[in-house]
Formats: sequence, structure tokens, C-alpha cells
Amino acid sequence: MKLMTPDAGRRAPSRRVPKRPLIATALIAAALVLLLSFRTPDQISAQAGSRAGRSGAPIPSTTASKSITGPLINTRWGPVQVKVTIDGGKITAITALKLPVGGRSGRISQQVEPKLRQQALAAQGANINGVSGATFTSNAYAQSLQAALDSAN
Repeated sequence: MKLMTPDAGRRAPSRRVPKRPLIATALIAAALVLLLSFRTPDQISAQAGSRAGRSGAPIPSTTASKSITGPLINTRWGPVQVKVTIDGGKITAITALKLPVGGRSGRISQQVEPKLRQQALAAQGANINGVSGATFTSNAYAQSLQAALDSAN
């Protein structure tokens, strides 16, 4: 005959890890990551301006008017291409040949194109701040413009 102890027929208690503290820890970690990666619009504009890869090449000072088309720059939201007109060593006109079209991207492009043109004409080059909310278009506009200015030399 076997002697039975009070725990003989029972399983050992399982050690379950409480779920709530794990979930809370994961949420706190995610919140910290988002908080530390947050950028203000000023920081985004400054980063966009520094990333555009502008060499700042001087504008050729010819007396004849000259129009140069920049390369087509493909962005996540659509292609961007500009044509610049130089007269007497000054940028006199910038025309956007291609901009993202359709839907929200098209509406944004229509709103920001005059602002980008105004910034570039004021700067007499591609050293522009860009427009918040249109970072991809702003960077591509500056890249196409700078390439056109570089090829004018």
C-alpha cells in the first residue's frame, strides 16, 4: 500500500508571467521611441534644406537669355522637374514642368509650387527652405533646379 501525501495527485503550480506588466512595459517603450524621434516643423525644414545636396554653383553671367531643364526627379508621391531661365546672370523664371498630380499630392503640389518658385527666385539658386508638409516635393524641386544650374555652367 502506498502512502499518499496531500499533494500526491496535484500538478506543480505553473509559474505564469503576468501579462499586464509586460504590456505596460512595451507601451512605455514604444511611447519613449516615438517621443525621442519627434521632430518639430523647424527641424524638418532644416533637415530638408541640408539634404537637398546643393552645391551652390554660381550662375553663369551671360547676357543672352538661357533656359535649362533639370532632370526628372522621382519621389514617393510623383515626379518633379523644373526649367530655369537665366538672363544676365540672374534667375528670371522657374517653371515646374512636372509635379505630383492627382488626389492629395496634386493639391499639395499646386499649393507649394508658387512658394518654392518664390523661395528659389529670392535665393537666386536652389538653396531654399522648402515647404513643411511637402518635404519630398521640396527636396526634388531643389535637386532638379540645382542640376539645371550646374549644367548651365
